[in-house]
Amino acid sequence: MDIIISNSSNIPLYEQVKEQIKNKIVSNELKTGELLPSIRSLAKDLRISVITTKNAYEELEREGYVETIPGKGTYVANKNKELIKEEQLQKIEGLIDTAVSIAKISGISKEEIREMLDILFEEE
Repeated sequence: MDIIISNSSNIPLYEQVKEQIKNKIVSNELKTGELLPSIRSLAKDLRISVITTKNAYEELEREGYVETIPGKGTYVANKNKELIKEEQLQKIEGLIDTAVSIAKISGISKEEIREMLDILFEEE
């Protein structure tokens, strides 16, 4: 599994692993029912602690993105796509709210923000 860890980031390692796996699930790169690497295997590949990987998997399970079947492994859960989309919309709304607050304080217009969004969407 292609996961990039940054030791210089302020984000804890387990959180980096969790978010990257979650993003792969949301983008459908990891499909429902797909088997994830074992905790030990992923830890070895990423050169991180087994405990760190275990924490990431536990968080993903708590949030409903994966399910663990004892003796068989951890699989991508059949999570409601609408629920996933709603969670993502809430995150985006919070980030946009922060951006709007900064824009208002800085005297940046709505048109300038729209232009930034248009440019950012075109870059993908």
